[in-house]
Amino acid sequence: MPNKYKVAIKTIGRKWFLFLVVLIIIIAIYYPIIALWMTGITLVLFLLSFIPGLLFKNKLNKFLNKYSKIEDEIIARKFNKNISKVREELFELSQNQMKKKYLIVFLNKQYIYYHRETIETFKDGYNKGLNEKEILDKLKEFKLNTRAEVKVIKETLIKLDRLSEREVSVKEYSEKQRFA
Repeated sequence: MPNKYKVAIKTIGRKWFLFLVVLIIIIAIYYPIIALWMTGITLVLFLLSFIPGLLFKNKLNKFLNKYSKIEDEIIARKFNKNISKVREELFELSQNQMKKKYLIVFLNKQYIYYHRETIETFKDGYNKGLNEKEILDKLKEFKLNTRAEVKVIKETLIKLDRLSEREVSVKEYSEKQRFA
């Protein structure tokens, strides 16, 4: 029995705006002035409902800038938010990262955020002609653990046109190292 009440309350909570619009229309028939006031209050409440989402996005951006690499599960734990909510926000950020300094990738069914310094170090190693293993060794201080991460970063940067052609190829770099 209590579950039915919870479901009813959640349904009303999700559709409060529709219920209020119907109520305003009914009231407008008999008392138009009161309906105008209720419409104004409804619009203000509707606009106020967007504020928590905006605050979370700003808080998330500030939080992400503190880490060189962080995964979505850790973010969800730190914010005490549902993992799906965090993944939704990271997905939105990943769709608009063409001109951003950071990088968000999707690897092994999770989103991973990489800070600007991590990406710049990756680009430097890539342009010098380092192979994936050498780039991984160079990025160990930024907590990169696998070559798959390096590969996904490279593919994502290429897809976003944020990675230029290599100045030195891997073959040229390895020959320089061998004969130097």
